[in-house]
Amino acid sequence: MPDKRERFIEFTTNLLYDRVSGKRATFFATFLRLLSYIFYGIVKLRYFLYQKGIFRHKTLGCLIVVVGNLTLGGTGKTPVVERFARTLQARGRKVAILSRGYRSKKEPLWRKGWRLLSHRSQYPPRIVSDGKTVRLDSENAGDEPYMLAKNLPGIVVLVDKNRVKAGAYAIKKFQVDTLILDDGFQYLPMKGQMNLLLIDQSNPFGNEALLPRGILREPISHLKRASFIFLTKSTLEPDVKLENKIRKHHPNIEMIACCHRPKFLRSIPQEKEYPLTTLKGMRVGYFCGIASPSSFEKFLEDQNAEIVIYQHFIDHHRFKKEEIRQFFQAALEQKAEAIITTEKDFVRLPRDFSPTIPCFYLRMEIGIIRGAENFEAAVNKVCFQS
Repeated sequence: MPDKRERFIEFTTNLLYDRVSGKRATFFATFLRLLSYIFYGIVKLRYFLYQKGIFRHKTLGCLIVVVGNLTLGGTGKTPVVERFARTLQARGRKVAILSRGYRSKKEPLWRKGWRLLSHRSQYPPRIVSDGKTVRLDSENAGDEPYMLAKNLPGIVVLVDKNRVKAGAYAIKKFQVDTLILDDGFQYLPMKGQMNLLLIDQSNPFGNEALLPRGILREPISHLKRASFIFLTKSTLEPDVKLENKIRKHHPNIEMIACCHRPKFLRSIPQEKEYPLTTLKGMRVGYFCGIASPSSFEKFLEDQNAEIVIYQHFIDHHRFKKEEIRQFFQAALEQKAEAIITTEKDFVRLPRDFSPTIPCFYLRMEIGIIRGAENFEAAVNKVCFQS
């Protein structure tokens, strides 16, 4: 059972997405709306200060690509970062990915102190991958940095809230020539030469309110800072209304429509690959702690799997042994033949997890539906710069 903190987070998240109603929700939503106006003022003031040069951007003398979004999580950013980084690497760029390591475990004070003493000045960022070895697990690196490090051999992945410091370290220590700032659209201290903005076509701006009443981190008009826009979770048919709304703020922006395509299943813990057709007609259960679980459930239904049990957790939930044991026990009682989860959830399972029912995670990759020429233009713009 979730604790009080998780229940509050779940209630608040549902409120941001307008999934709850009633007197309590209405009262709390009104209060959050007032806070949104304050947040709006802070955001506008911050951008004004950077625009006028009162606060200064850092460039580090290296090519910087910013990947981010206007909203809270759930846009499918990690697979886009992975594909872009892999493509740049294949074209000869030496790439480092900089992340803040959202919800990663804080370092013990003694370790921070030792790093400070051993480096004399400020301590260096955490090295998730040096391009050869993955050095940290998901608990200490954060879900997304660990996944990127695991799936991108040859690419450096660093975690630090101060990404200016992390970028300077990557250049000096690993001689990289390209920095990808993961989830960096709101990170103004570092100025990118290219801004890749992701917008979820299935839920682009929520209720169009800023935090904490809605899911927007900044006003929709700020999308004009984007160099290219990736429309994620797209369908074959263009969303003309959304594209017109985007062009209202950024008339000449190039758009790339993409979707998250399931590639195969990997068994846990062996990580052996199985085709998606394995699920056809199978009685399955699933669990996940992601922002948009409905898309994961739809995938299972599209594979003609029979869902007999499921459990949703809050986004980035780190699973405890007992709650997983209870879920698997309940799945056994429902005669489930397999348990499926996402790759993001897989990396948050306990290290000694041993499933009592065959268990798999789904490997997803980005597929481009429309605008492949714009993707190439974005890559070329990076590769042909020094």
